[in-house]
Amino acid sequence: MVPVFIAVVEKHPVWGAIVFSVASLTDLLDGYLARRARQVTKLGIILDPLADKFLVIAALIVLVDLKLVEAWIVIIIVIREFLVTSLRLVALSQDMVIPAETGGKYKMGFQIAAVLTFLVNYSGLIRWVDLSWPAIICIWVAMILGVVSGVQYLVQFVRRL
Repeated sequence: MVPVFIAVVEKHPVWGAIVFSVASLTDLLDGYLARRARQVTKLGIILDPLADKFLVIAALIVLVDLKLVEAWIVIIIVIREFLVTSLRLVALSQDMVIPAETGGKYKMGFQIAAVLTFLVNYSGLIRWVDLSWPAIICIWVAMILGVVSGVQYLVQFVRRL
């Protein structure tokens, strides 16, 4: 859904928000169903967060392009995502599975909230409320949680070595 999101978001931010929401919800549902059916696989452990990262990183880059988010914030978030993904791949190559931590899940929630809040505000859909500050707060919280959970992930990885 990333290409569809990118294709529509600039000219139709409401549709971009809808596509982003549907992609986020289907990802959440997929993970829930896999855990419930006990169909969690090593491949899924790698691909699911990778799909999340593609969606969120694409959205954040679009927000930078639309001049809604500072590039340095997105750079910090993207570097964290690459570092954690790299650690996951190394861990998996040594038959270590390091599951996502609560901080990382909250980070993802704030990233999704930030993207949606920025897009709704940019669209002008809600004219009587300025959502700039809630969006900025969400992206800052997402960035801080990302850094903290990334450090936690690194510590957990080093301990398991």
